[in-house]
Amino acid sequence: MQGWFKLHRELFETDLWHDVSTFRLFLYLISQASHKDGVKTKGIELNRGQYIRSYRKLADDLSYKEGRGYKKYSLSTIKSCVNKLIESERVNVQETEVGTLFTILNYAKYQDLDGEGQETPNTKSEEVRTNAELTPNEVRTNSEQEQELKNLRIKELKDTTTTAAENPIQLFEKLLCRLSTNQSHSLFQWVDDFEGKTEIVNEAITIADNKNKRYFGFVEFLLKEWANNNLTTLDRVKAYEQEKFNSQKVKPYPRKGVIRTEKLPDWFDEDYAQQEKPKQTVDDISRKKAELVETLKKLKAGS
Repeated sequence: MQGWFKLHRELFETDLWHDVSTFRLFLYLISQASHKDGVKTKGIELNRGQYIRSYRKLADDLSYKEGRGYKKYSLSTIKSCVNKLIESERVNVQETEVGTLFTILNYAKYQDLDGEGQETPNTKSEEVRTNAELTPNEVRTNSEQEQELKNLRIKELKDTTTTAAENPIQLFEKLLCRLSTNQSHSLFQWVDDFEGKTEIVNEAITIADNKNKRYFGFVEFLLKEWANNNLTTLDRVKAYEQEKFNSQKVKPYPRKGVIRTEKLPDWFDEDYAQQEKPKQTVDDISRKKAELVETLKKLKAGS
C-alpha cells in the first residue's frame, strides 16, 4: 500500500503510547486500512478504515530486529494487543471466511484533513454507530461481540461443504476428538494462514490420526513447523514429511558400557588343549591307591 497517513496527537497522550507492542499494532492497522470505500480484497469489499489480516500474519508483519536476527511477537501477544484496542474502543473485529476484519473506530479522527474530522459532541457516537452497523451486534459489549463473531465464523466453517476437501473441523472431530471454541477458531486461522488451503490442515489432522496423537497440540505443532519452513502446498508438505521420516528411521543402538572379552593365559597352548589326554586303566588306579595307603601308614608310624 502506497501513500501517506497521519496521526492524531492524542495517541501520544494516552496509555497506548507506553505500550510498545499495542502502539505498533495500532499504527500498522491504521497504515494498512483502506482509505476509501469500495476497495476489494480477497473477494470482500472494504469500507474506509478497514483491513483484513490473520493474527499470525500480523505477528510476521510486526517482527523486529534484535541483535543480528529478527524476532516476532507470539500469537498470544498479538491477541492481547487486539483485545486492548477493542477494550479502548479503537477497533472492532469481525471474523470472515478469509481472515479477521479490523475496523478502525473514529478513522476520520486520525486521517481526515484538518477541520474535516473534528469531534463534536455527537461525532464520536455517530462514528461508532456507523462502524457498528458493519457487525450484527451493535449494542453488545466488546467481549460479547468478539465471542459472537468467533462463534459465527466457526458455525460458518462447520456448515460449509466442499467437494475439493473435507471440512477441517469436521475431520478433526471425526478422527481425533472434540474441539473447544478457541481451538476451532485457531484451526480456522490456520486455514487463513495457508491461504485457504484446507488440504494442508487436513494433512496435519490425518498424520495425527495415523500416529495416534489425538490432541490439538500435536496438529498445531505440525502446522507451525510447516509454516516456519514456508511449505505452502500439499506436495511440499508431503515431501518434507517423507524426508523427515527417512532421516528418523530406527537405527540399531550401540551397546552401552565396556564389552568384556575373555583372554586366555599366556601358558595356554591351543595345540596342548586339543591333544588327547592319556586314559587311565584299572591297574593304574589300584596302584595309585596302594601307594596312597602306604604313605598314610608311614605318616601314622612316624607320629
